[in-house]
Amino acid sequence: MDKPLAVVIVEDDCAACAQLIEYAETVDKLTVVGATNNTSKALEYICTCQPDALILDLELHFGSGSGLQLLEDMRRRRLSKTPFVLITTNNSSAVTYEYARQLGADYIMYKHQEGYSAKSVIDFLVTMRTVIQNRAPSTQSDFDFSQSISEKNTVFTKTISNLLDTIGISPKAVGYQYLIDAIFIAVEGKTPNICTIIGEKYQKTDSSVERAMQNAINKAWRTADIDALLDHYTAKINSEKGVPTVTEFIYHYANKVKNN
Repeated sequence: MDKPLAVVIVEDDCAACAQLIEYAETVDKLTVVGATNNTSKALEYICTCQPDALILDLELHFGSGSGLQLLEDMRRRRLSKTPFVLITTNNSSAVTYEYARQLGADYIMYKHQEGYSAKSVIDFLVTMRTVIQNRAPSTQSDFDFSQSISEKNTVFTKTISNLLDTIGISPKAVGYQYLIDAIFIAVEGKTPNICTIIGEKYQKTDSSVERAMQNAINKAWRTADIDALLDHYTAKINSEKGVPTVTEFIYHYANKVKNN
């Protein structure tokens, strides 16, 4: 008998999770080896159970973590086996979809699309079973590549952090980490909805993310020595506002990182 497709489910809607498990139990060619609404637990399942596929909800409003964060954590790990990642989401943002794909998502199902159901999710994986199970396993060269990505990310993060420290943006500010992430995303490639991506990661609204970043910038401009500040921040600033906007700030430092 063929080996069934091993699947981990990350879903915080109890009813939706139960429906996926209930239908999966009627299918001979697929078995659920773990189900959780917690991304830390999900990573544990992925490392120990080595599933063939992962059904991942991006929005974990009642759980812990976020789908994008789990994808980032998976990318940083030296996984001996990377599962096929099937995203299920209420989010219809093309930018978020693209970012999820960059992080390793293989297929995305919008929960409000016509015909979406627990059955359609499981049936899709069953249809793809042979392809998924026959995918080449990760090799040491894959590990080296993943490690090089992780090292690059670490270097970028440290570089950006040092730049923010230089102009007096406090690491204690809520917007500090958001600015690091935003500048990193801009370095990777321009996107018009950076706040959306960061909001998805930290489960915050776009407006709260943008507000936190602007507050961090404003505080630095109020408290830092203005001459020293302008020595380090060399972009032009609108004289009426007196401080850079979030967008101006992000892309100024993104270009600085790229040039370095």
